[in-house]
Amino acid sequence: MREEILLWRRVDEPGHETARLVYHEPFWQLGGMAVFASDGKACRLEYSIACDAAWRTLHVDVAGWVGSRRIRFHLVASAQRGWQLDGRPCPDVAGCLDVDLSFSPATNLLPIRRLALQPGQSAPVRAAWVSFPGFGIEPLDQVYRRVSETSYHYEAADGTFATDFEVNAAGFVTRYPGRWEAEQAPVVRV
Repeated sequence: MREEILLWRRVDEPGHETARLVYHEPFWQLGGMAVFASDGKACRLEYSIACDAAWRTLHVDVAGWVGSRRIRFHLVASAQRGWQLDGRPCPDVAGCLDVDLSFSPATNLLPIRRLALQPGQSAPVRAAWVSFPGFGIEPLDQVYRRVSETSYHYEAADGTFATDFEVNAAGFVTRYPGRWEAEQAPVVRV
């Protein structure tokens, strides 16, 4: 079994997140928990994401709360890339290969691992984006450009958001400017 674990701290509001990536042949499992404040509300969100060997998202579970509001949903992608939310079709995100949880830096790892870009290369990504705090599911066209061995440029394809972030050898974001930074504790590899 291969395993990677990382701990982040929020830099814009109080909070932490930890994520664990494990390979259980033939699947990758990314699980984690984010505990943070948002607009004066305490938030606790736990997630579990399964991907196939090619890093295509298969299913996503999210549970927790934002203030007094309970959150729980289950997303499933079929082999034909049709998506369902709690058993209901989500035709708007049909064809998406990745999920992007907007409250977490962990899901950037999915297209990074799937694309395996070399420095100087870029690629478009269309992700099933889970908004925060509304938890709507919609398509989000993105572009990932690998700047160096440890950095990427990310932008929403419509130009509304762009940032540069740093990653470790596993593909986990280690510095997401203005939002998340990896704690100094070392990444655990088993």
